[in-house]
Amino acid sequence: MTNTKANEDYQKTIHVRAHPDKLFDALTTPSGLAAWWTDVMGSGDTGGELRFSFDPPEPCVMQVDQATRPFSVQWTVTSCDFLPDWVGTRPTFTITPVGGGASELRFRHQGLSQELECIELCTRGWDHFLESLRQYVEAGRGMPFGSSADNARRLQERA
Repeated sequence: MTNTKANEDYQKTIHVRAHPDKLFDALTTPSGLAAWWTDVMGSGDTGGELRFSFDPPEPCVMQVDQATRPFSVQWTVTSCDFLPDWVGTRPTFTITPVGGGASELRFRHQGLSQELECIELCTRGWDHFLESLRQYVEAGRGMPFGSSADNARRLQERA
């Protein structure tokens, strides 16, 4: 369920039928991130930098503030020419084991709130990509940027 209200950050909690370590790897390795979100270069380790590629030529750059296996990952957006509202915001993933090899993922994009111009676009994007993350860790195939499922979603939003 998405819990974004006025003056609140975008937040979503999902249950995933995957071990916390598998979820953590999907959030910290370039191959894992590319499988559910978009192509990326860099290091997902604490102190690393990730450069996410989307349509524009300049990447969205995030500093990895924390990557503590298998419980939490936090980034700070340091540069994002196509979404300047994101600069200074902090995507945060908190992973909790729930038994039977499953996990709960609490995602919060600190600073992504109703005050930002991109809130509707970004909310739809995060809703899609968090489902993509779930599909990737559960079934081995996500819906990353540029995939047929992602392109279909974008076309539907424009209609």
